[in-house]
Amino acid sequence: MTLKIGDTAPDFEAETTEGTIRFHDWIGDSWAVLFSHPRNFTPVCTTELGYMASIKPEFDRRNVKIIGLSVDPVGNHEKWSSDIEETQGTAPNYPIIGDKDFAVSKLYGMLPAEVEGDPTTRTPADNQTVRNVFVVGPDKKVKLILVYPMTTGRNFDEVLRVIDSLQLTAEHRVATPVNWRQGDDVIIAGSVSDDEARELYPDGWESPRPYIRIVPQPR
Repeated sequence: MTLKIGDTAPDFEAETTEGTIRFHDWIGDSWAVLFSHPRNFTPVCTTELGYMASIKPEFDRRNVKIIGLSVDPVGNHEKWSSDIEETQGTAPNYPIIGDKDFAVSKLYGMLPAEVEGDPTTRTPADNQTVRNVFVVGPDKKVKLILVYPMTTGRNFDEVLRVIDSLQLTAEHRVATPVNWRQGDDVIIAGSVSDDEARELYPDGWESPRPYIRIVPQPR
């Protein structure tokens, strides 16, 4: 299965470092970030898990839950968590799924359906496609999909930036331009007619072209 933006995020039950969860119930009325890893004790992923732990308050402030996934049994996560804390300064402070039967990885299209066997005999290279970031909204729809190679660490500051945009544009009928950050000007969505825009923005807008209507970020 190939997931697309706008699809319902597949629900699942899984064992995690914080007990068994049912994914949709775990999300509740929050947003969620699911980020996956090909194996425990991989160097790039170690840095990512530590950094995510260090910036978790930023996700909390945005009502976003974090959950990791690794193609390893949950029992292997404890030692890795210790390594992460010792080398990165912060231990994971969010649940990590033990995807030892590859069920979630397959459900999310990260591994082929025919993969089977003992996960601890597979190398990270065998699971190199399990390097995704999924942002899921409170409506359980997929809002963002990022896929990274094993040799490139993920930019979770960018994930926060995109979440700011997703949450803003979900509430207001606007879009965010290239490299947008909180407080920057935004663009009136193309679905809004000029007549509607005049009601929403009585002070008008900057329009270098008729199809580009720039206004201050709504508060």
